[in-house]
Amino acid sequence: MMRTRPLKVALLGCGVVGSEVARIMTTHADDLAARIGAPVELAGVAVRRPDKVREGIAAELITTDATALVKRGDIDVVVEVIGGVEPARTLIRTAFEHGASVVSANKALLAQDGAGLYAAAEEHGKDLYYEAAVAGAIPLIRPLRESLAGDKINRVMGIVNGTTNFILDKMDTTGAGYQEALDEATALGYAEADPTADVEGYDAAAKAAILAGIAFHTRVRLDDVYREGMTEVTAADFASAKRMGCTIKLLAICERAADGESVTARVHPAMIPLSHPLASVREAYNAVFVEAEAAGRLMFYGPGAGGSPTASAVLGDLVAVCRNRLNEATGPGESAYTQLPVSPMGEVVTRYHISLDVADKPGVLAQVATVFAEHGVSIDTVRQQGKDGEASLVVVTHRAPDAALSGTVEALRKLDTVRGVASIMRVEGE
Repeated sequence: MMRTRPLKVALLGCGVVGSEVARIMTTHADDLAARIGAPVELAGVAVRRPDKVREGIAAELITTDATALVKRGDIDVVVEVIGGVEPARTLIRTAFEHGASVVSANKALLAQDGAGLYAAAEEHGKDLYYEAAVAGAIPLIRPLRESLAGDKINRVMGIVNGTTNFILDKMDTTGAGYQEALDEATALGYAEADPTADVEGYDAAAKAAILAGIAFHTRVRLDDVYREGMTEVTAADFASAKRMGCTIKLLAICERAADGESVTARVHPAMIPLSHPLASVREAYNAVFVEAEAAGRLMFYGPGAGGSPTASAVLGDLVAVCRNRLNEATGPGESAYTQLPVSPMGEVVTRYHISLDVADKPGVLAQVATVFAEHGVSIDTVRQQGKDGEASLVVVTHRAPDAALSGTVEALRKLDTVRGVASIMRVEGE
């Protein structure tokens, strides 16, 4: 039987995502009520610009006083889509204190203070759901913390930023340079006027922190995630990748150490074989590849951003939280029982693709090989091409600690015969 008293929802933020959440709540009201077991009512919408016309939202629901809205006491669920750390953190904590559960899409806040939010939710016996914070419409958070809760996850590797994937895909398929591909992404609305958060990897790093925390049942903060942007990736890098049967993606990689005693989380561009499922992810799509002990290899794929896809994830959480409210229950909270340390990037074992500009004369290759040997890094393949006294030397290594590889590169820069290090890129997915 359906309960007649509606569950009241407060919406914080009414931009691209918030307005779509409000629209779906209105147009699909009957379906949502049937799925939940009670009607849901939009009780208030907090915005910064109250004079802006918002189609489908009654004027009396609009307020600029977000704090008063979450303090009302009759609100069952607060949906937070304003982003940023403050005032979102204070508003969410206030919502818990005044009896509301929370659905959030705020990756930055969760990556920085997820533990504090979990603690506040538990203290007040309320839900904290955030499916939309990592990969838009792709169901990922719930499978990791519920469907795979009985399994041991060893690795999560994915493309979690649509802007960067669009740019790299265009560079790969059309031969465009970085700036040309970025300009196209901006014109199509995939890139912001200031794309720094995307192209420098900050957005992906926040998502990596969230994924690592859930996958490995430990606390991983944004500061724990190693980050490199993709602005230095060139057409020459893609040409080298193609010669190796690879392409280049900006990857978020979260791994459990072989001994199980630590974890790592990192974001950086990497070459991956064309045979890997992530290599075929095109345009602005996202995909996350999960390796679990019992389940094996799983891939989650779909649109990772945008108003409608993100709103879909928000509404999925809203339905789940509302059901919990009716049943006087809560969903899963924080699982950080392992308390595993996060190892620094230097301890990560990986492969490198290094392109050097060198003098075209006898003995150069021997000098370069000696530097690799002195740092304990084994060479897999070498390709050399020379002309008019100049040469390019491309070295692909076997797996070695990142610190050893970095030390090798620094020593190579000091050789008189090395004119410059043209490119350094990790090789993953093999």
